Amino acid sequence: MALINRSRVFGDLLQVGRSITRPFAVSRATHSRHESYVETSEAHGVRRIMLNHPRTRNSLSLEMMGALLQSLATDSENQSLRSIVISAAPGQIFSAGHNLKELRSSDGEDHHRSVFETAALLMKAISDSPVPVIAAVDGLAAAAGCQLVAACDIVVCTERSSFSTPGANFGIFCSTPGIPLVRNVPRKVAAHMLFTGLPITAIQAFQAGLVSKLVPNDGLEQEVKIITDAVNEKSRSVVRLGKRFIQEQQEVDMDTAYSLGTEIMVNNLKLKDAQEGIKSFSEKRKPSWSHDYEKAS
Repeated sequence: MALINRSRVFGDLLQVGRSITRPFAVSRATHSRHESYVETSEAHGVRRIMLNHPRTRNSLSLEMMGALLQSLATDSENQSLRSIVISAAPGQIFSAGHNLKELRSSDGEDHHRSVFETAALLMKAISDSPVPVIAAVDGLAAAAGCQLVAACDIVVCTERSSFSTPGANFGIFCSTPGIPLVRNVPRKVAAHMLFTGLPITAIQAFQAGLVSKLVPNDGLEQEVKIITDAVNEKSRSVVRLGKRFIQEQQEVDMDTAYSLGTEIMVNNLKLKDAQEGIKSFSEKRKPSWSHDYEKAS
């Protein structure tokens, strides 16, 4: 069992917000467009990234993955950014997965390696994002598209959505899509999806733990707003700290996790935002967050 590097987790809590670097970092663009692959907008602390390449069924081509990486990375350290929502046009397809035209033998091994290494960067960028990343799914999420969903922190989907890892149908086992999948759902469910290629319904995905919230077909935006509004009410620094620890503690046994968690909680209480939260609760008022890692006086 891999052990957490304590110096990385507890080294300097006040600097944790500055410790994550981003690939494909670019300057801020409140409303931007990266070719025709994604549409990105930002308002009220929420960045919306909409997959927008219907001709390839929103496949995760190198261009699409580059656009997603760029949209995730842009000004990610700005305190006004509180959450990121990844979606697609409603009622059609979220993503069909990798673009199979990029996986032909004529493209060569180096190109194939680049595709999967870029996909790994994308999934890690979601994990490393300082704010929660929410997948809003209304349609099919297949193969690497299902991988993208599984990599997100929170997943909301409509009743008509479905999820599959059908790579074996085409002679390409969904090995990398299976990585976050088996970390989200029971092994038997993952095995059924990976070996048969058969899709699971929205309700089956919810029951298995791949989906956080299941909503009616016309209720997706309302539920996303409920979630993002709730995140907006929290201290950004505290949410970031919690997101990191959720990921870290999964790598260790329970005794180690509790030991590390105790230290995290103690150090969390040193933050100005923690003491502000406790004080506001006692005074029955809304907290006034600093959203940084300043220690309480």
